[in-house]
Amino acid sequence: MKTVVITGSARGLGFNMAKYFRENNYNVMLSDLNEDNLKKAKESLEEIKSRGRIAYKVCDVSKLQDIEELMKYTKNEFQTPDIWINNAGVNQPQKALWELDEKEINTLLDVDLKGAIYGSITAMKEMERNHKGAIYNIEGYGSNDAHMLGLNMYGTSKRAVTYYTESLAQEAEQRKTNVIVGKLSPGIMITDFTNHSLGNDKIELSEKTKKVYNILGDKPEVVAKYLVEKMITNTKNNVKINWLTNRKAFIRFLTAPFNQRDFFKDK
Repeated sequence: MKTVVITGSARGLGFNMAKYFRENNYNVMLSDLNEDNLKKAKESLEEIKSRGRIAYKVCDVSKLQDIEELMKYTKNEFQTPDIWINNAGVNQPQKALWELDEKEINTLLDVDLKGAIYGSITAMKEMERNHKGAIYNIEGYGSNDAHMLGLNMYGTSKRAVTYYTESLAQEAEQRKTNVIVGKLSPGIMITDFTNHSLGNDKIELSEKTKKVYNILGDKPEVVAKYLVEKMITNTKNNVKINWLTNRKAFIRFLTAPFNQRDFFKDK
């Protein structure tokens, strides 16, 4: 039985990826900061028929020790994971760069960048010993050098995630680890992450931003199904699994007058 570990998996994209891995009979290790949310996620996933089992552990990805404990717990519950996904992340307040305070900057860098790095090195050390496995990191706004007021530090983190993931993939190949390293590019998803900064504070999105999100955005369950299917069948290192391709975005804008989607109607 194969095993997947997903950080930040009590809600949103992480939870929905866990759901589809469970449908594919994987053991699923959930992790997040909030134990109540993890319990609810586990209970929900247990309603899905599967040959795999589910476990969870509270984990602060900004702390290397927490991630190492997550790996140890996974091995005790299941085995060395076959897939490790660094999904945990926080959005930033809609502020200019110089308006962010020290705590906000540190939280964004600690969770969105260092958390993914800590997860990658912890997974790589274990997978290299077993000479198998796959590590995936989540790209986001800024990964392709895009810029926007209010996403400066978040974009900085995600651009760095792209660079280090590509470097890690090259090093994994050079060292003949037989470990796959890849990037997941989910595009724009309509979740609590979209309109909350640093995990809690509400963000008031502009009408212009909502319009773009309504055209290009998707529910996390749609994106998660695609990403999971690709991860399960992927055998290539340094791969990018991209949901919102340029072609798909072009078609969305072209057909926008006829679709009239509104993800924010009841929010």
